[in-house]
Amino acid sequence: MALIQAPSAVVMIRPYHFHPNPETASDNAFQKADIVPDNSVALTARKEFNQAVATLESFGIRVHVFDDFGERETPDSVFPNNWFSTHPGGHIALYSMYSPSRRRERRQDVIEMLKCEYRVQDVVDYSGLEWDNLFLEGTGAMVLDHIERVAYTAKSNRANDIILERFCSTFQFEPMAFDTADRSGTPIYHTNVMMSIASEFALVCLEMIVDPQRREEIALRLENTGRKVIELSFEQVDNFAGNGMELTGTNGSIFALSQRASASLSKTQIKSIEEHAQIVPLSIPTIELAGGSVRCMLAGIHLTPRKL
Repeated sequence: MALIQAPSAVVMIRPYHFHPNPETASDNAFQKADIVPDNSVALTARKEFNQAVATLESFGIRVHVFDDFGERETPDSVFPNNWFSTHPGGHIALYSMYSPSRRRERRQDVIEMLKCEYRVQDVVDYSGLEWDNLFLEGTGAMVLDHIERVAYTAKSNRANDIILERFCSTFQFEPMAFDTADRSGTPIYHTNVMMSIASEFALVCLEMIVDPQRREEIALRLENTGRKVIELSFEQVDNFAGNGMELTGTNGSIFALSQRASASLSKTQIKSIEEHAQIVPLSIPTIELAGGSVRCMLAGIHLTPRKL
């Protein structure tokens, strides 16, 4: 079952003019908006990215790297999981993005590569709904349980109910939407900073789910899948512990997350994860200044490779 939830290949976008994006700072409490963009910040982010790619490849993950040279002013391009997702059976979804600068991240060459290297039946494009101010930012807005076909979704500016229903109807997921709040009462901007679902375990900050009944329903739903539910604290979410991703490497499952996230986990939590997957910490402190972490950098490929 691991391959269904944990792909063995990803798309990653190497940044060149990286900096925290002022356009997305208003509803992203994880972002450090006071960082002055300069060449040293961009260069450091690029070095972190290159090392992350090398580490993932050393575990047997196939990484398709695309470069963003910044011609279109796309400071968040290092987080491609928001603008497209792939699905078994040969399906791709393109998403509508809340921030105008993030809409420029969509690029046809990535889709053409997927069509060339993998079996693709169709591309479902929701991006036109931006004109109606309806947004659904991919696997940032939704945390997908590919095995049980559930789309866990924190309600926000970036996760519209109408598109969520359309996506779930087309891709055959059950929507489970819920209201969230951090310690200051602010809704979580993306579900994948508070929840990560692997094949045999799930990390989630249940405290952030506002409605106690909904909180209990989601905890029960996760437990009923047979997964070990690992509860995260507010502080651990602040350190991106919810923003990891299970991948299938040469020697089995790995769980990729940032060094900062890994350091925030307790010994008990680490033991629970490592019963099923090897933890692989990636050092990306500069990239995390933009309000996203490892999961945001990885666009998983759930497609069948072509036999060449």
